Amino acid sequence: MKALIQRVRHASVTVDGRETGAIEQGLLAFIGVEKGDDAQHAERLLHKLLHYRVFADEAGKMNLNLQQVEGGLLLVSQFTLAADTRKGLRPSFSSAAPPADGQQRFEALVERARAAWPRVASGEFGADMQVALVNDGPVTFLLES
Repeated sequence: MKALIQRVRHASVTVDGRETGAIEQGLLAFIGVEKGDDAQHAERLLHKLLHYRVFADEAGKMNLNLQQVEGGLLLVSQFTLAADTRKGLRPSFSSAAPPADGQQRFEALVERARAAWPRVASGEFGADMQVALVNDGPVTFLLES
């Protein structure tokens, strides 16, 4: 399971003109589910999302995590993160989880996140989503479980 995270000042996701999730300061996490990902992968990834120290402390160093700054977490499914781009000029999605498995894993991650942290929003699995954000920094990392 992969997450491309961006530290944001605010972010939102819209589906068919309807806002499905929005946060102020926090992390926007694009989630890619790969074949073989299971509940343990999701737990490790969620732990990283909540505890990864990417927010500045009083000295301006990245020492604070999402919970310490009381930030929001916006989870957006993005199967293209599972693409193999090493060869050719077209991505291969052979390592991505089948849609039903990906949806189950993503929705389970959202449920676990909401149980662990009160400021969680999400997009809709498999939907055509428009994501708006203001990247703070910019700060962007790829996390893998």
